[in-house]
Amino acid sequence: MTSKFDELIIPGLFDSGPEHWQSHWLRNRPQALKVDLGAWDDPTTDQWVARLDRAIARRRQPVFLVAHSLGCLAVAWWAQQASTDRLHKVKAALLVTPPDVDRPDAHRLVRRFAPAPGTRLPFPSILVASRSDPHASFSSVADLAQLWGARLIDAGDAGHINVESGADDWPDGIALLDRLRLDHARHAGSSHVRVPARHPIGKRNRPA
Repeated sequence: MTSKFDELIIPGLFDSGPEHWQSHWLRNRPQALKVDLGAWDDPTTDQWVARLDRAIARRRQPVFLVAHSLGCLAVAWWAQQASTDRLHKVKAALLVTPPDVDRPDAHRLVRRFAPAPGTRLPFPSILVASRSDPHASFSSVADLAQLWGARLIDAGDAGHINVESGADDWPDGIALLDRLRLDHARHAGSSHVRVPARHPIGKRNRPA
């Protein structure tokens, strides 16, 4: 398994509080680094994508992205616009409970990231969906997984996988991230590896 790497933690709208699983990981995993997207309570797609791009550009080691909620959309938009050298730094992404930005009743700040990008991600990814997420239906996240070429994980009735849903430090998520790292290590000699889309196991343009 790759011994030197960075895990870039990418929160969603309003940031991740001190008891969020992302914050637990930041405290307990020395390779974990938070991406400060800025304007947590007034985000724009352009700002979040630009800040994510700068954070990735600064890393000298392989990068694994760990995004929650609206942070997943920042990753997807970034991947659609990033330069080849930036994309090559990212080895895989763990994307957890993205909101349905196209839903008419979505939060007005979430709607700023609509429409959800429909381009396949150029790196392996796992997309975690909950069947009781108040911000997206399971089917809408499954559709995103297919569009993005991500492996879909059915988390069951797990809410939004945050503090309110009792995720705590979310050890299941650590196991998924370790799976991505192991997959990368096994195929380190390949120029590109795509994790195939998979259903439950346990082209639209951006608006001006």
